[in-house]
Amino acid sequence: MSATRVFIARLAGCGVFDPVGDRVGKVIDVLVAYQSHGAPRTTGMLVEITGRRRVFVPIARVTSIVPGQVITNGLVDLRRFTQRGQEERVIAELLGRKVNLRDGSGTATIEDLAIERNEKKEWIVSELFLRRPKTSAALFSRGQTLFAEWSQISQESTDEAQSAEQLIATFSDMLPADLASALLDLPDERMLEVAEELDDERLADVLEELPEEEQIEIVQDLDDQRAAEVLDLMQPDDAADLMQNLPEDRAEAILELMDEEEAEDLRRLMQFDELTAGGLMTSEPVICSSDATVAEAMALVRRKEVAPALAASVFVTLPPHETPTGRYLGMVHFQRLLRYPPHERLGTILDTDVEPVSPETHISKIHRTLANYNLVALPVVDRENHLIGVVTVDDVLDHLLPDDWRTEDEGGI
Repeated sequence: MSATRVFIARLAGCGVFDPVGDRVGKVIDVLVAYQSHGAPRTTGMLVEITGRRRVFVPIARVTSIVPGQVITNGLVDLRRFTQRGQEERVIAELLGRKVNLRDGSGTATIEDLAIERNEKKEWIVSELFLRRPKTSAALFSRGQTLFAEWSQISQESTDEAQSAEQLIATFSDMLPADLASALLDLPDERMLEVAEELDDERLADVLEELPEEEQIEIVQDLDDQRAAEVLDLMQPDDAADLMQNLPEDRAEAILELMDEEEAEDLRRLMQFDELTAGGLMTSEPVICSSDATVAEAMALVRRKEVAPALAASVFVTLPPHETPTGRYLGMVHFQRLLRYPPHERLGTILDTDVEPVSPETHISKIHRTLANYNLVALPVVDRENHLIGVVTVDDVLDHLLPDDWRTEDEGGI
């Protein structure tokens, strides 16, 4: 049975289905439009469909809203979503906004709002869930909550910036790539507010997924110390690409504040052309000695901070075992590690058939090599055969896809 009253924050991420039960996407946001009298009315939903495309589904095409899912009449306009001037996105723009209570009792923050279907079959904002500012200095205290009708609040005469905390809470379960897509749909000012509120690790993950223009915009908005801390947490190749796009004096100021070893890695990567192995590689692959055991290698690839593409292979060198390493000996694929007992030495199961590439190797040769030999990572060595980095398939794909691949339209659902 369809609900007649729905809280918007609970709709975020809900599946959207056609009349026969096939999933067509998921709810990203709900849009409302202000009216000359009374509460705002719902105009539709922002829905993410195939290919991470965002489209607008008018509320008239929503036939039912039930717990956890939205049912449509099956007609979805594939044109990209464009927000109209009189509309506001509830999750992206209204949640977290401060309002005044008309009874004179002060201000409160919108934590959620309910829409309700009236006799005209319109979905109208019927109630707001608000939180008052905390009155205690206790560390974990939160303000009193209350429900209010739209007529009981006013959005005028508050100059405080809209909080991004509620929006971040809504995005908390998103993967970095999905969160990056969500940020791209926000107005620039709002995007910067949300980025500012993300913790360093989360922001680093998201920056790796954003297009160059938005990366620069966000980093330019951070102070040098925060930028250095975030870049420290990024994959070295992604951080180096970003740094190369910053003004030279800003990049140097950030490098001076970074961990000395991380900064040295970035300076080394920034020497190479963007479309060469040196410009594409990461300087932090999983590296072991030939005497290391399968068990020791497996422990290294299990680490949370190791990206999936890097966890697929272990690279074996002579000491030292940090790039630039000693002489490169070979690699051991993850699947091969699974086939041998924990005490087996890596030196006995090396794959020496994969030819390393030089840092000057162009991307056109790299992607052919990865495809020909079904590899996800390729070692990069210097003239003395020291391992200096690894190119992974995800980095190559980022450069082979069109610049606007994150936002470009594709075919039908």
